[in-house]
Amino acid sequence: MRWRSKRLPALLLGSALVATVLGIGTVATAADPGSPTPAGSHAGHTMAVSTQTSGDDPDGDGYVPAVPQVTGVTPSTATPPPRYFHEFQANCSVTHTAPDDPIVYPGQPGKSHDHTFMGNTTTNAASTTASLYGGRTTCKAPADASAYWMPSLYNGDKKILPVGPQVIYYKAGVTDYTSVRPFPKGLRFVVGDPTQSADEFRRDRGFVEGWECGDSFFNVDIPASCPSRPDVQLNIRMQAPSCWEGRYLDTPDHKSHMAYPIVKPGTNDNMCPASHPVALPMIEFKMAFPVNGDMSRVRLASGRGYSFHYDFFNAWEERTLKAMVDHCIVGGLQCDARGYDQTHPQRGAVLNADYRLP
Repeated sequence: MRWRSKRLPALLLGSALVATVLGIGTVATAADPGSPTPAGSHAGHTMAVSTQTSGDDPDGDGYVPAVPQVTGVTPSTATPPPRYFHEFQANCSVTHTAPDDPIVYPGQPGKSHDHTFMGNTTTNAASTTASLYGGRTTCKAPADASAYWMPSLYNGDKKILPVGPQVIYYKAGVTDYTSVRPFPKGLRFVVGDPTQSADEFRRDRGFVEGWECGDSFFNVDIPASCPSRPDVQLNIRMQAPSCWEGRYLDTPDHKSHMAYPIVKPGTNDNMCPASHPVALPMIEFKMAFPVNGDMSRVRLASGRGYSFHYDFFNAWEERTLKAMVDHCIVGGLQCDARGYDQTHPQRGAVLNADYRLP
């Protein structure tokens, strides 16, 4: 198939954001919490095009080529036997916080707003595929040395960190869950945008249920108050694009090499667009912050609640990731971090009691 040149397609993301895909990024109908903050007014990075060299991008043009590239793929239009679930969890705890972002600001420590990191314990502004791969991790599966991060949450001047393993789903974003393949080593991308307005956040294809606490759901901004009960935390869910164009592990805007699935014409099925034909796992962050009661001073390091976004940098050991994807996603199961579905115990688990391949 023909591939685009190394110029960013101006309409690529726009066209991907137009279609509403059933079951992926359901658009909320909650009222706007107020006048949106103008784009670009948040503190921290503004998703500028990369210009800094790094170990993965020595010429600093923002493109990190995949080796090998994936070509000759067409989006699957197949409809396999229906399975309600096709997913597994990567349960990863917070490691540290820092004003670093190795995707948006590679090699520039302190230039970003503050981020809360999970997974790989060494993630910093200088992180590369080589530095992350095989490293120590707080994910339950030692083979997952990937880096996951998001803007830090504050209550006034106090930083609020998620406690314990957080839920990061790897799921099928397309109807043909049997077509999903593992992430290529070193793939990275940004989900959402710290400069987005409230309306843009609500309409983002990754929007699932927005901010939640107690019985309050679909909030575009952080609620002004939450029930003061021990069982109540502030939660957010957001899904990532899951269709890859096959050439680059990163692009200057950290987004255009990825796209959300589209609706197959004449059906309710989801498929990858022709421009991004490679189906990969759809990541979904489901974060829980231990804060409730008066939320009037709760904010993100990037600004208001609708500036929420997150980053993913893949450093899984390849055999383990493939085994999890094949067993749980392609196999149509609802797996935990061991690759075990308790409703289908006869199918067994991928990993042993130490969360490693046997």
